[in-house]
Amino acid sequence: MRTVFFGTPELAVPSLARAAAAHEVAAVVCQPDRPQGRSARPVPPPVKVWAESHGIPVHQPVKLNDGAFEAWLRDLRPDLCLVAAYGRLLKQPILDIPPLGWLNVHPSLLPRWRGPSPIQTAILAGDRETGVTIMRVVLEMDAGDIVLQESTPIGPEETAEELSARLAEMGAELLLRAVNLVEEGKDSAIPQDPGGVTHCSLFSKEDGRIRWDGPAWRIHNRVRASIPWPVAQCLYGGQVCRILKTLPDPRPARGTPGTVTETAKDRIYVATGEGELAILRFQAPGKKAMDMEAYLRGNRIEPGDRFGEVT
Repeated sequence: MRTVFFGTPELAVPSLARAAAAHEVAAVVCQPDRPQGRSARPVPPPVKVWAESHGIPVHQPVKLNDGAFEAWLRDLRPDLCLVAAYGRLLKQPILDIPPLGWLNVHPSLLPRWRGPSPIQTAILAGDRETGVTIMRVVLEMDAGDIVLQESTPIGPEETAEELSARLAEMGAELLLRAVNLVEEGKDSAIPQDPGGVTHCSLFSKEDGRIRWDGPAWRIHNRVRASIPWPVAQCLYGGQVCRILKTLPDPRPARGTPGTVTETAKDRIYVATGEGELAILRFQAPGKKAMDMEAYLRGNRIEPGDRFGEVT
């Protein structure tokens, strides 16, 4: 079956790889190269890198709705189009092109967490489970009928980076199953439950800012959700530092929020609005990230020291 694949980040690469191994991928569509780093040199998205290394043509349109892209896609004559974290909305004339429609991989248990950052949001909310949904694509974001869905528990210490990698593999397998069902004419889809709809916004740098007056479990979830980006931030010694690994401690807080209450061999304890937070991995201002045990061998953090909040 002839397909065109739409996707951009690393999360989409396993889905592209599975699709290309089993079906014809006539072309890949991804977002344009973006400047990164201090040099601001344009960097190709991971999907583009994979596609070009496997001889698949890549198209990176700046505009989708000026008629030129629609004509390009129509000329390819795809039977089915596949989407995995493409990052842009498609208009109806484009959605009408493939006769077998569109399938989208979404890393949540729809209708929960429609939107651009479902993985980080599920962790931030303290969800015990998440999953992958394969759905039909409609004009409304993430509102299409569900073709397949699979759930998985979220580990209590699992980061967004780790969960993304797992869901990417789950999504790739589920997408291939859905494509095969469509090809065999055996696919069926059920509408999403409107009563269960929740939405998430794009995760931002501000979402990594720690508020010490919140409960320890919520700060712990923020730390996990902020890996690998933007990494949870707070102030220490008046400068921005980063917190990379934590554990919530249910004992009553032994100080005001943000106060160091205890220093152990491999961690420090900080009072929060509810309970205490053990910090196990830390990046001090101007230093590389390191386990707290290594940091404490060459640096002092004492009970009574204060962590502040980035504003």
